Order: sequence, then structure tokens, then C-alpha cells
Amino acid sequence: MNVAHLLLLRELAGRGSLAAVAAATHRTPSAVSQQLRTAEREIGVKLVEPAGRGLRLTAEGQLLADSADEVNAVLAGVRARLDAAIGQPKGTVRIGTLPSAGTALLPTLARRLRDTGIQLDLDDFDLAETDYAARTLDVDIVIAHSLTGDFPQGSEGLERRVLTREPIDVALPSRHPLCRHERLRPEHLLGTTWIGVPEGYPFDTILQAVERANDERLTRWVRIRDNHLVAELVREGTGLALLPRFTTQVGRGLALRPLDGVRSERAISALCRPDRHARLAVRSVVDELAAVGTDLARSR
Repeated sequence: MNVAHLLLLRELAGRGSLAAVAAATHRTPSAVSQQLRTAEREIGVKLVEPAGRGLRLTAEGQLLADSADEVNAVLAGVRARLDAAIGQPKGTVRIGTLPSAGTALLPTLARRLRDTGIQLDLDDFDLAETDYAARTLDVDIVIAHSLTGDFPQGSEGLERRVLTREPIDVALPSRHPLCRHERLRPEHLLGTTWIGVPEGYPFDTILQAVERANDERLTRWVRIRDNHLVAELVREGTGLALLPRFTTQVGRGLALRPLDGVRSERAISALCRPDRHARLAVRSVVDELAAVGTDLARSR
């Protein structure tokens, strides 16, 4: 049984279509289809069947897809023991991160790994909370966040570790009347206008909690993702916003105030598929990220 065929079935189970698998693995759909036919011949069972205009896994195909992580974890464990025998972890570790958490964690991580045998391959993406788990198909470690618990919804079954906890503060122009308060509560925010995030993004849960506490709908002037753009709009007085404490640069007309009375802290976590986490290099990078996160929380 070819391990590559098991991984292909796992890709199809996770991504849902030949086109998505082809795009993610830099192949054509016809090449993926040919590999599936080869797998069926070698394994001796039907692995896929028509479903509308696409394909879906048969029960046997799903069984093998579900076994791919287990098989790959065994191979990764063998590699980890070899790395340990050699004396140090080595190889490339791919990390995908939301930008604000990456800004806080990755520069220090890169410095810590500079003279090791581990190289980093980095990507950034800003997603709804429920979408982070799926990105573990593409990279070794996903740095994600959640404001409703320790880990993003949908990440059950993955290797997960909280790296740090970060307050989310109210950003406001430094001459705003609310700046006279050292800390803010939901009732201070009655009648205010906000620069929000897209629906489904974790920061929006804080505004929703404020709305429930006040029994009043807040005005969202605009919904955008980029924290740097948000900060500049706040400086111009277009609205209040929620921004992460570790990476928001106060001054030049921008102030931050803690928000009490609702949950306003996010858990930043590392997510890995079990087979990827079995690699010694991946586990070592997760350990380093946790150390960076601990130092960051203490310093702030």
C-alpha cells in the first residue's frame, strides 16, 4: 500500500473536490484522477464514486483516508527518533498565521532558530475562527486565535497548544472623551460608532457581548480586517475599534483602554495535524512558540 495514495485520499476527504486537491498539490485535476485510478488498481477496491458533477469517497476510501494520519504519524515518529539520535531537530517547518499574532511571535521565533537546523517557511492569512483548522492541511503549524475558548471552533482532533493570552483593548482617538477613564465598561460605549471586523471573525464577539450587556445595537461604520488600517482610521476619528494589545502602537493620536465587564481576551494557539506534530522539528517549533508567548505575556 502506497502511503502517497493514503495522503491523496486524506486530501480529497479534507478538501472536498478534485479541483481543490489539484490546486493545493500543484497538479492538474486529470493528474489527480489518474493517481486515484492507480490507487484503486493497486489496493484492489473502489475508492471514489460519482457525486453530482464531482467525486466522493466510498466507505472503503474514507476508511483509508481516516488511516492516513495514523500511518504518517508512525513515519514521522521514526524520523523524530532519527533526528534525536543525530542530536538535533532539523528540516523546514511551515507556519501559517494570522498577521497580528505572527507579528507578536514570529520575529523572536526566527531569532531563536537562527543557528539551528530548522528553517521556517511562513504564510499569513486572516480568517473566520471556524476556518483555521482546515488550514492545517496546508502547513505544519497554524497559529490561530479564539475569543470564545482556548481553541478555535472545529479544531477538535488536532494537536493543540495555547501559546499566550492577549487582552483586546478599545482603541480610540487620544482626545476622545472616553480617554478620561482608565478602564472602560460596556455602559461607557452606549451610542458609539465602530470600525468592525467581518462577521464571524473573533473580535466581533466582543462587540456582540457589549451589545447584549447594553441591550443596544452598536453602529459599525465599516468592517475591515487589517489592524494597521483600523488604527489609522481610529486616529482620524472615524470610530472606535478593538485592537490587540501586544502589537498596537499607541501614540500619534491613538490610545488604548482595557475593557471590563465582558470577555475581552483572546487565546492564541498552535494547531497541528497529529502526523505533522510527530516530527521532532515541528514539536520543537511549537515549544519555542510557547516560550516566546510566555515571555511576551510577562513583559506586557
